[in-house]
Amino acid sequence: MKPEITLPTDARKRAIASIKRYVAERMDQDVGDLKAGLLLDYFLQELGPTVYNQAITDARAFFQERVADLEGACYRMEFSYWPGPSRPT
Repeated sequence: MKPEITLPTDARKRAIASIKRYVAERMDQDVGDLKAGLLLDYFLQELGPTVYNQAITDARAFFQERVADLEGACYRMEFSYWPGPSRPT
């Protein structure tokens, strides 16, 4: 089983502060750190994997697009010192 999605301590603190502000401004309610933290934990557990999987899909598509043209972007002509048809065989 893959480890659960967690946030670094600083990011978690900022996320909790953001949730508290969102609830206060959009729902006209005050919530404490505990309730905001529980809500954050729920979102990370329930929605985190969906967001994570989409990010992996996007990254894979990005890199596959770059790799598809790898030969065109990186190919170098071999034995190109001698120009034209007079190249040694």
